This record gives sequence, structure tokens and C-alpha cells, in this order.
Amino acid sequence: QVQLVESGGGSVQAGGSLRLSCTMSGYTFPYNVGYMAWFRQAPGKDREGVAAIGYTADTTPYADSVKGRFTISRDNAADTLYLQMNSLKPDDTAMYYCAAGRRSGTLGLDSHAYQYWGQGTQVTVSS
Repeated sequence: QVQLVESGGGSVQAGGSLRLSCTMSGYTFPYNVGYMAWFRQAPGKDREGVAAIGYTADTTPYADSVKGRFTISRDNAADTLYLQMNSLKPDDTAMYYCAAGRRSGTLGLDSHAYQYWGQGTQVTVSS
């Protein structure tokens, strides 16, 4: 059973930075977890795709709201996904989730394309 465990969340002032990590375990075939992504959900709002990355990291789509501020990366040898978040804003406050899915179709930020999810890590940005 694939397991995803996020870490690195916390509270920070606006303009600050945080680095989220997501460690993956329990998979048999890398193809089944070839696509990975970060999503977030703020209270009272729908879950939003933040950034995604393929196994070779050749494409990395981002939500417009985080372009130029967030960077997604992965270390396949360590089975770890990262999200570097800079210039944080209060609007970035949310529970952040790591997701993994089968390498199929176009890499994107549709939550339905991801079969495995972590429990989330809270990010709070104060003004």
C-alpha cells in the first residue's frame, strides 16, 4: 500500500519561506507513482492544485497564484517530493497535501488523476 507522509508545515510571517517534504513508501512499480503533486485546501474552499511534477521533472505545471514563488522538485532515489515556498502570503494559508498518481496522460493539477494522498501538513501565514 502506497503511503505518503508530509512534513515541514508551520507558522510563518508574510514574506517568509517554508519547505515542505513528502516521503513515499510502499509502492511496487515507479510507473504507478510517476506523477506527483501538491494540493492545498483552505477552510471553506475547494481543494486547489498547487504544482505537479513528472518522474523526470521535465514538466512542472504550477497554479497561477504561486508561479514565481513556489518550486516543486523530487528526489527519486530518496522517494521524496518537495515544495519550496517563498514570499509567502496570508492567502497561502491552507492544509497542504502531497499526492501521487499513475504516469498516464498529460501531467496536470486535476485531483482526480492522483490515486494516493497524504494526510496533510498545515501552513499558516500571518500578516
